[in-house]
Amino acid sequence: MEESLEELSGRGYSAIPQLMRALMEAESSEAIGRAWEALSATGSDFLKQLEYAAALTEFRRRAEAGDAKAQYFLGVIYGNGYGVPQDFVEAAKFYRLAAEQGDASAQYNLGVMYENGRGVPQDSAEAAKYYRLAAEQGDADAQYNLGLMYADGTGVPQDFAEAAKYYRLAAEQGESDAQYNLGVMYDRGRGMPQDFAEAAKWYRLAAEQGDADAQYNLGVMYDDGRGMPQDFAEAAKYYRLAAEQGDVSAQYNLGAMYDHGRGIPQDFTAAVKYYRLAAEQGDAKAQNNLGVMYHNGTGVPQDFAEAVKWCRLAAEQGDAKAHCNLGLAYEEGEGVPADPVEAAKHYRLAAEQGNVTAQCNLGVMYYEGRGVPQDFAEAAKFYRLAAEQGDAAAQSNLGTMYYNGAGVPQDFAEAAKWDRLAAEQGNMDAQYNLGLAYEEGEGVPADPAEAAKWYRKAAEQGDTEAAAALKQLQDENKEISE
Repeated sequence: MEESLEELSGRGYSAIPQLMRALMEAESSEAIGRAWEALSATGSDFLKQLEYAAALTEFRRRAEAGDAKAQYFLGVIYGNGYGVPQDFVEAAKFYRLAAEQGDASAQYNLGVMYENGRGVPQDSAEAAKYYRLAAEQGDADAQYNLGLMYADGTGVPQDFAEAAKYYRLAAEQGESDAQYNLGVMYDRGRGMPQDFAEAAKWYRLAAEQGDADAQYNLGVMYDDGRGMPQDFAEAAKYYRLAAEQGDVSAQYNLGAMYDHGRGIPQDFTAAVKYYRLAAEQGDAKAQNNLGVMYHNGTGVPQDFAEAVKWCRLAAEQGDAKAHCNLGLAYEEGEGVPADPVEAAKHYRLAAEQGNVTAQCNLGVMYYEGRGVPQDFAEAAKFYRLAAEQGDAAAQSNLGTMYYNGAGVPQDFAEAAKWDRLAAEQGNMDAQYNLGLAYEEGEGVPADPAEAAKWYRKAAEQGDTEAAAALKQLQDENKEISE
């Protein structure tokens, strides 16, 4: 049975002639590299130098006689520094000689040298030219690179349809990067009609070859139910594959799945593990969530200082939730000295990004004059922003401001409107206030039965004022049942 290159290299000096023959007969740059590595592992420098010098002489003789394969191999040898000083100019020279004879591998490698400006001036148009020559001969790497150039508009006019065409040619030969990129084109509808099922198909092919981006994207498609039935367990499976390769988004998403028990059993310790991996790579959402875990003592011992540390890192990247959480920390003095001015500052930064909790909390600070000058109009402004996003506390507070005419013109109808929205979400204060509005006929027609209904709901949540109001209403209106 024929010995492998590794077995030959283990025999030392005696294997040099066979390894040199393998070098001479290599069919690709990868084969040349493997033969050179095996030769280098024999540990016989003097004999290697003699044999390699003879091999180079033979390659040069063949190259000068017009042998395209020898020209290509000399390009590989000089380009990688196999037994000679690395020399990109010489490599490009020999690649060009072979490329002009139609050698696809040389055309591809010369394209790479033009794209990167190695041994030749950087020239994207020339790179595209040589990639195209190789691509037309079926070279998958060249097809993929030409697809990239069309997608980016580098060296050629941007053309997503052409990009998709070349990605497909390479993808059908099993090129995993091309499979992934073709999946992206289908996913986004670039260069072809959007088709989630086709996107998933190409992501899966790339994912099965270990492509982390494809594994992550396939996880997202299972998570969202795009292109296939929603399946959280499959989503977690693909997130894990990508996360284990260091994909930061997959680490964050897998942490969230463990955090919420979605597709996998809830496990706060595992959630912390994956949040930390992503957080240490700078992912702001993971940093914030890790801060929340430390704040709540979930999956880690409670530690307000660590909570602030991670939330601050996320806030420095502009994360709205992290700014809101820092606002809470400064307001409550958890992990930092209590500082209402700092609290208001972080609430504002979050509120300006639409964070509903921060909008409501900043409204409270303006209403009470904590950390900012008291300003009912500003309070109403921020309550409204949160209320319009459905925040029940903000709706209730805005209703109170309309009832009292604080920061807004007094308007009982508007008060009742906002109280109703909050009350229907179970807000106890709003339920009581809506009951009062129906009892007094303020902003709504007087209706003892409706008043009793809302008083009862508030009383069931422990509101003693509502319970007392309900009892008095029942005493005055015998038709209202207890």
